[in-house]
Amino acid sequence: MRLPHLTGGHVRDAGGPDRAGVEQFAQRADGVGTRGVSLTPAGRIMVGAAESVAAEIEHARQQVAELGTGRVQLTVATFTSGGRLLLPGALAELTAAHPETVLHVREFEPEDSLPLVRQGAVDLALAYHFDGPLPGQPGGGVPAPEWTPLMDDPLHVVLPEAHRLAGHDVLDLAELAAEPWVLGCLKTEAYLRRYAERAGFDPAVRGTTTDYFFARSLVAAGMGVSLIPSIALTPQVPGLRTVPVRAPAPARHIGVATTGRPRAHAEVTALVRALAKQAAAPGGC
Repeated sequence: MRLPHLTGGHVRDAGGPDRAGVEQFAQRADGVGTRGVSLTPAGRIMVGAAESVAAEIEHARQQVAELGTGRVQLTVATFTSGGRLLLPGALAELTAAHPETVLHVREFEPEDSLPLVRQGAVDLALAYHFDGPLPGQPGGGVPAPEWTPLMDDPLHVVLPEAHRLAGHDVLDLAELAAEPWVLGCLKTEAYLRRYAERAGFDPAVRGTTTDYFFARSLVAAGMGVSLIPSIALTPQVPGLRTVPVRAPAPARHIGVATTGRPRAHAEVTALVRALAKQAAAPGGC
């Protein structure tokens, strides 16, 4: 069998059956996915094998690099809002305890950072998921990263101060059925639509961004209301009111993904503990 090529964290293959005559890709009936295809069970095994090989190569590369410098290299992936809140204090604590550690920080969303943990390209990923499993789960028997929960991050409704519902202490999403929405993340839109369906309405999404501060600025400009995670509610935007959602409230579940590899084990353990301390501190949500 030939292994798929692994380029930039993505698996490529020439397509069609391998030399054993086993199809690795199947046409999706719904047309969803990359070019309307999905991996077959055989394809998932091949992807898993490619990721395992990539992880071993990356592990060896890091070991060679550390031999040359004599210093532990630690690469951390993080999503923006979580990194802004939790990472600076945790990194300061780590470097105080392990001053010889060379730190590298990369910004990725969880669907990109978690495969990088599996591949050995990063040592630790500060990530999140909504309801359900972690994104980017491996196939083909490849072990998933170890997940350490840190905190829950409830989503809040953000409205203009003059909005008719701004004075409420808590809101049901159904009370916002007639409102236009502006969202700061595509995954938040998908999550909103699931909750809105349960509440019996189809949200009118007027704007989508990849930045929660930008989304809140659009709310302040009168474009609509928004659903924003707690840790993304700062810095404040004048003219807005934040209201919790009535239980069961939607939330992001924030945690740390690591591998069981021995490389930089003491430093990774120390950073996970420091992140947990930051998450438990006042203001950590």
